[in-house]
Amino acid sequence: MPDQPDAREAPARAGRQKKAPRRTAERILEVTLELFNRFGEPNVSTTLISAEMNISPGNLYYHYPAKDQLINGLFDRYERALAEILDSADGVENVEDAWLFMHVLFELIWKYRFLYRDLNDLLSKNRRLETHFQDVLKNKSRAMAALLDGLSRGGAARLTGEAAGPMGTAMVVVLTYWLSYEYVRDPRHALEPENSAAALGRGAYHALALLLPHLDEASRGHLRELAAAYVAS
Repeated sequence: MPDQPDAREAPARAGRQKKAPRRTAERILEVTLELFNRFGEPNVSTTLISAEMNISPGNLYYHYPAKDQLINGLFDRYERALAEILDSADGVENVEDAWLFMHVLFELIWKYRFLYRDLNDLLSKNRRLETHFQDVLKNKSRAMAALLDGLSRGGAARLTGEAAGPMGTAMVVVLTYWLSYEYVRDPRHALEPENSAAALGRGAYHALALLLPHLDEASRGHLRELAAAYVAS
């Protein structure tokens, strides 16, 4: 007579069965992100996503009945990660802190680069994204204000209240459209993974280079050293 399954194993098996759809849904988002980043969101259909995963279109539809739900799911992930990074702006006190903060921010933007590459098109088609991205800009602006305030308090920069507002806005513009600039500059290669380090380094430097006229001499020199070391590596 075959051994009977241990009754204690049943809950474990049931738990694994319940988790399977969640794992599938997460995997769909991961593959979708890869495809969106590689080809651009407008060029990726749900049929392509299901073929890439070797699942039926019906299976994909079960988890995400519309392409907008895939976009929104990825954006939700991005927004949560962004909030954690922006919260750390309060701890910036010097140029090295600012460089690290900006670079981590650009790394996240790169991870979800399809949002920035196809930003205007996405906003025109997705009302939820349109409203949420306005919040993203506001949160970035608050973080830049905190960063500038920290540099001023730490003595690295001298910024009047009148100059700080436009400076923060200019930094947000660089953050938001830097990858678009990189793409226009070199459409065939700029957003390929092997070019990520250079693109991120240039973006971080140009966002902080706006501060050069306002930094003290030591901080100005240190920023240039950080940028040069990053490029060299």
